Amino acid sequence: MQWRSTLAAVLGLTLAASATSAAVAQEAQRHGPKQTVIGQPKTEHGCARIEKSLPALKDWPKVESQLKGDRKDEARIKAILKDMTLAEKVGQMTQPEIAAITAEDVKTYGFGSVLNGGGSFPGGNKRATPQDWLALADAYFEASKQSRTKIPVIWGIDAVHGNNNVFGSTVFPHNIGLGAAHDPCLVRDISAATAEQIRATGQDWAFAPTLAVVEDDRWGRTYEGFSEDPRITRAYGYEAVKGLQDNAKKRIGEDGVIATAKHFLGDGGTIGGKDQGVNPSSEQKMINVHGQGYYGALAAGAQTVMISFNSWTNDVINEGKVHGSKYVQTGILKEKMGFDGLLVSDWNGIGQVTGCTNSSCAQAINAGMDIIMVPNDWKAFISNTIAQVEAGEISMARIDDAVTRILRVKLRAGVFEAPKPSLREHAGEQKALLHKELAREAVRESAVLLKNNKRVLPLSKRSKVLVVGKSADNISNQTGGWTLSWQGTGNTNADFPNATSILKGIQDTLGAANVTFAETADGVDPAQFDAVIAVIGETPYAEGVGDLGKRSFEAARLQPQDLAVLDKVSGKGKPVITVYVGGRALHMNKELNRSDAFVAAWLPGTEGQGIADLLIKGRHNGFSGKLSYSWPAEACPALPGEPAKKPLFQLGYGLRDWQTGNVGTLDETSPGALCSGGGGGTATDDLEIFNRTDVAPYQSMIGSAENWGGTAVGPDGQASHAEINVVQSDVNVQQDALKTTWTGTGPAQVYLQSPAPSDLRGYGNANAAIQFDVIVHQAPANRTVISTHCVYPCLAEIDATQAFRNLPIGQKATVKVPVSCFTDKGLDLELVNTPFLVYTDGAFQASFANVRWVPKAGADPDVVPCA
Repeated sequence: MQWRSTLAAVLGLTLAASATSAAVAQEAQRHGPKQTVIGQPKTEHGCARIEKSLPALKDWPKVESQLKGDRKDEARIKAILKDMTLAEKVGQMTQPEIAAITAEDVKTYGFGSVLNGGGSFPGGNKRATPQDWLALADAYFEASKQSRTKIPVIWGIDAVHGNNNVFGSTVFPHNIGLGAAHDPCLVRDISAATAEQIRATGQDWAFAPTLAVVEDDRWGRTYEGFSEDPRITRAYGYEAVKGLQDNAKKRIGEDGVIATAKHFLGDGGTIGGKDQGVNPSSEQKMINVHGQGYYGALAAGAQTVMISFNSWTNDVINEGKVHGSKYVQTGILKEKMGFDGLLVSDWNGIGQVTGCTNSSCAQAINAGMDIIMVPNDWKAFISNTIAQVEAGEISMARIDDAVTRILRVKLRAGVFEAPKPSLREHAGEQKALLHKELAREAVRESAVLLKNNKRVLPLSKRSKVLVVGKSADNISNQTGGWTLSWQGTGNTNADFPNATSILKGIQDTLGAANVTFAETADGVDPAQFDAVIAVIGETPYAEGVGDLGKRSFEAARLQPQDLAVLDKVSGKGKPVITVYVGGRALHMNKELNRSDAFVAAWLPGTEGQGIADLLIKGRHNGFSGKLSYSWPAEACPALPGEPAKKPLFQLGYGLRDWQTGNVGTLDETSPGALCSGGGGGTATDDLEIFNRTDVAPYQSMIGSAENWGGTAVGPDGQASHAEINVVQSDVNVQQDALKTTWTGTGPAQVYLQSPAPSDLRGYGNANAAIQFDVIVHQAPANRTVISTHCVYPCLAEIDATQAFRNLPIGQKATVKVPVSCFTDKGLDLELVNTPFLVYTDGAFQASFANVRWVPKAGADPDVVPCA
């Protein structure tokens, strides 16, 4: 980690460079070392203990699972398998998305499982009731029981901090907050409550817990990891699975659901914190750091493991995408670790394996994949897989192994004997969806007090306070990503009828008459109050979209209005208490300097009252949370080859109760939005402009005669004029592109623009190219240009009409345009505010994704010629 002591030091490990995967296996075979066996961990207070240190393992351990099933299961599986056709077996291996199928499809194709993605609901209704969910679950279940095999279907759901897809459900703090609680028992209790919530709506399977050991907080999924410390992740993995699966040893009980240990392997250790990127770890580091959470989860009996999007590659290991790695899936997980449950892919994950598509990947199945998540391309997947078996590309033995594992998990989950979902324990129960007191306790345990000058906190119950900041009364910001929608965007307070905002919690504690709320701090005098509470921070994001890339931790996703609000209220003679709501530790020296007390609340979920409990003196004892991620002292991480930078606050830091803590005046030197690529130097890193969504400070816009000033593309990826419209679409991954349609009724443009110009001379010095992925759906009818602007009317453009016409219709392509094409035409790189723009006055339709400036790419042989 860029800010931290190495994990080796934390663990007392020596993480030696690894030999190749094959060499490691051969060496073990020659010397025959005694394999380490891992089972139930040591306990403390009745739950797994967070160990002071973990022993260094030389090889992957054998994990002894507490859930062994019934001895009669294997004979029953063989009997079922013997009677199944190849098509029925492949059906069991196929997992489509609910929006892409009907109950009749479940009966006809014999799907083994279904899923709903984030933001997918019965009937497409975000406010679907538990009865709506149960009706669809019943329909799928009864359809599966009417198929020839009568094998019950199971439904998987991303319940990662409560049953977060369901309207009205209690949402718990995200994992980063739970990690700060340092309380495995709390994680067990929350997981058990989540299982009840899932039972209330009829699902069988939770795609949780995430067991990533996060090494670079630039990763947009940082908040899904419990900690950078594998000791915490290992203990939490054990208790999370016990809670979800009702501590099952033979059968998962009526209070439990199937758990998923994810994402195997190394998703938290990618270079630069890039989602779905490359983990370069040695095998010893994979064993002793990234594998630790799985040792805990599998020992507790986790029945499913989700494979990760990332690759595993270094100088001696070249497994590539682990979705296609037989060594990772079979060699490590199934053979060395002894896992006898099922492996499930991630969303269209097989399509990222070299030579594969979303609907065809013999390599992934041969590697060990048992259930393949093919949300929309399931018909083609079924026919392709059957053909691959018949052609001998996939053996029948591999298919039988996959289906055996699927049936084994279903038997252990008790679904063969279960009634339809609406008749099961907790079905439709409102109390099963609501766990407000537990969530409130979790918020109190997870918040971390970083600063408390002159013991400003706790406030008296007689205080009159001014509350400011964009997140004070914004439950969407409190809950973050993976809440009602995939990215957590598009939600309002009305979508959380049973929730309490932080503002409401303060009002309920002090009395509404003693609390004044002014979001922007305009028109109020802080001197008229006893204290000011500022609630600031990040806005929602999830995988991919949340990646920071090469942006600084200061620019990150904090909004300029956050600092502006603090400037308005600090130094006015009254103490300022800042509450930070966000999914990772950020460089916030400016914010800390303007605060007398500073609280990291993380993403607390729906019970904002828990924060009020800590700020105001009452029956609670104050803060107990300790950082499970260290806090950066500088805005930019160490460059490759540089030593890790010393953090501002170490892993484990946190003021106890309400003790005094003064951090002094911190350095406010700012690198701006970018950590490299600006000024007169030479850029070495990509400048991301659009990656699944806008990359701050850039905003996607459309312009036409209707509004040449520009209409912003909304959080839902949509904007529309008569001449042009934009919607979300898929190019590389789910919802990663802007599908832009020019109607031909007049000139129009789609572009990405920053409020202020940036100095991008470093990209000119690096012979960069403007690069983007595109699918052309309809070739341009008239002249079409790619342009960049250096504050209009300063601009430069090239004619790209023929370049777009030359691209194959309906197929992804990558376009590169040398930056020199624009500088030769007068672009001032020191003042670039619009780094990408496409303009035409005729009919044209294309999906644009992954827009960036790439150093050295201007010299690539496949660049678009300037002329």
